[in-house]
Amino acid sequence: MALQTPRKSSFRSGLWLPAIALIVLAAGWGWYSHAHRAAVARPAAPAPVHVAVVERKDFPIGLTGLGTVQPANTVTVRSRVDGQIEKVAFEEGQIVKEGDLLVQIDPAPFKATLDQAKAKLAQDQATLNNNKQDLQRTATLAKQGDATQQLLDQRTAAVASMTAQVQADEAAIESANVQLAYTTIKSPLTGRAGFRLVDPGNIVHANDQAGVLTITQLQPISVVFTAPEQELPEISQAMTEGALKTTAFASEGHKRLADGKLRLIDNQVDVASGTIKLKADFDNSDNALWPGQSVTTRLLIKTVKDVVVVPDTAVQRGPNGLFAYVVTAGSAAELRNLKVGPIADGQALIESGLEPGERIITSGHYRVQPGGPVEVLADGRGQDAAKTTPQTRAKP
Repeated sequence: MALQTPRKSSFRSGLWLPAIALIVLAAGWGWYSHAHRAAVARPAAPAPVHVAVVERKDFPIGLTGLGTVQPANTVTVRSRVDGQIEKVAFEEGQIVKEGDLLVQIDPAPFKATLDQAKAKLAQDQATLNNNKQDLQRTATLAKQGDATQQLLDQRTAAVASMTAQVQADEAAIESANVQLAYTTIKSPLTGRAGFRLVDPGNIVHANDQAGVLTITQLQPISVVFTAPEQELPEISQAMTEGALKTTAFASEGHKRLADGKLRLIDNQVDVASGTIKLKADFDNSDNALWPGQSVTTRLLIKTVKDVVVVPDTAVQRGPNGLFAYVVTAGSAAELRNLKVGPIADGQALIESGLEPGERIITSGHYRVQPGGPVEVLADGRGQDAAKTTPQTRAKP
């Protein structure tokens, strides 16, 4: 009987595979634990931020709206007589003053009419003088009984008739003078000339609708804007204490254009939009405002005295409401929950949560962690409390 060679146990032959796996796993875990401990031990890099100092100062409360610039006066200059243009004395876009010559119409036909009226007056005046003399002689003869009453009455009527004719001649002369004056077209106000609508040699008529040009008064100028009807009582109350300051900005709301005064509150609320129209006047000495221009308006209603104010960029919104980061003495970020009042002109009124003199982060929030380190950058965008304090900051 042949002897068989015994086979190795399958259990013992497979032990080397799990052993190798355990060795690899142990080595990997050791490396991960070492890297984790190193990461935990390494301090977080400071977050670069800009800061500002919490101030206590006066805070203006106003109302922002949208408005349109309207000229105080706009005139379409038209001819009042028919004639041919001899001269155009203005340039398009020119600032013309009241009384300046704009257009000269050929005056020759009107001078001829005036001369005719004057000649007619002289003729009728001579006839009237003769009739007066006849009346005087007839009256003397009638007293002596040498002239009849009928003749006296005829001479009296003749004098009255010629007197009326002379008066009509004088009126005709006045009318001719007026027509002659209309041949010289002058500016009725001070303003900027628009496009020229006529040229020398053109024939103009009194019934032309296009006119000669349009003049728009730029100084002063007005802005018409709207406010919600619920703000009307507060605006009306504030106006009883004096004219309210109104500031006009460019349409994007940042570039300041001019300062003026609120002059008018409309006499009714627009029921369709629930708004009330307001009108403010501006000197516009630099012509920053232009008729038809869209502007953003800021109406100053009142000023709150001595309150805590910060840049509005410092106020952030989180899951628990509004907050800001305060930079501590140890250059760490401390989260403060805030109660914020009105926000306007890049400033926010803080009702609670901050104290004057504290440094708050105004930019770089996305890298800041509560309690984490921060690095204050001094590149002009923020101000360090070590350089600027509430006592040394100049009020705007």
